[in-house]
Amino acid sequence: MKNIRNEQLYIKQNDFSDEMFTPDSIFFDIETTGFSPTNSSIYLIGCLYRNGQNIVVEQFFAENKFEEKDILLPFMELLSRFKTIITFNGIGFDIPFIKAKCDSLGVQERFHDFAYIDIFKQVGNIKFLLKLENYKQKTIENFLGIHRNDKYSGGELINVYEDYVKSPSNAAERLLLLHNYEDVIGMLDLLPILTYQHILNGAYTFENLAMEPYTSFEGKEGQEIIITLKNNHPVPKRVSFQQDEFYYTINKDVTKIRVGVFEGELKHFFPNYKDYFYLPKEDMAIHKSVATFVDKEYREKAKACNCYNRKEGLFLPQKDLIMQPFFLKTHKDKVSYFELTEDFLASDVMLKRYVEHIFNFSMNNKK
Repeated sequence: MKNIRNEQLYIKQNDFSDEMFTPDSIFFDIETTGFSPTNSSIYLIGCLYRNGQNIVVEQFFAENKFEEKDILLPFMELLSRFKTIITFNGIGFDIPFIKAKCDSLGVQERFHDFAYIDIFKQVGNIKFLLKLENYKQKTIENFLGIHRNDKYSGGELINVYEDYVKSPSNAAERLLLLHNYEDVIGMLDLLPILTYQHILNGAYTFENLAMEPYTSFEGKEGQEIIITLKNNHPVPKRVSFQQDEFYYTINKDVTKIRVGVFEGELKHFFPNYKDYFYLPKEDMAIHKSVATFVDKEYREKAKACNCYNRKEGLFLPQKDLIMQPFFLKTHKDKVSYFELTEDFLASDVMLKRYVEHIFNFSMNNKK
């Protein structure tokens, strides 16, 4: 078994990565000879952590398949010094694989003691924003403009390791160590990809709200509100998302949300229509306690489709009933509206509720 340790000065790249990569956190990545812990072995474990003003990449390398326990023991000892584990698909692959190996080799593991940040798992929540061909580590690195010296995949290196076990060579060892080294240290460079998720989770402040005219692709003129948010942390690249009535772009420092304003008449439907009468001439519903004062020839029992009052004005769409009262075009519509009032425009609380609802809708209804 070999223990390789490289230490270098930690150069802070951005505030976000610095906040995530605390002295209590550790990155790690494993290299295996296959996907099944029953039929495959771990031959390399790489770790990245902070040591004062430096960062350390420490690797535990099994020179043959009988040294799995020899690399697991010092790795588990190293882990015990930290509180947070940061991985790329570690929750889905690395940790279950290690747990299985620890069980079979009699090595004690305490993975339940840690907090976790799984970059791959969190990126899964924003695929609709990134629109990448796949979400492998190297693909995300390319999106972020991260350069690698290593040209191999983990699968391609299995044969390199098999040949190394039979006939050890410095060249093969360098290839194996380099791939794992760049996987581990590359995770630090991947952290800014998580800024998008943080913005969707509320990491912003309100900067501006404006109402502007616009012309649709069909040539129809209307108005839209533009909500400008100041991102708490800059994002790596501009991304955008559009679905139904909502369109937003996340730029480096600001996020802009555009929502079309409906101008005209909408209806507020009463849910308990059996308690109402409909007045055909007035095209409105009134409660039965008041309807007794109206001649029977001018009233009829209300139905779900006509138990409403009409309202003229400016309205914003909403996918959930976050604002009351709500208005509809027809009683079966799934999209409701609320009145665009001065109180709404002046309230940071209501604006935040509306923005949260837009972001939640986009995350829960990805196309």
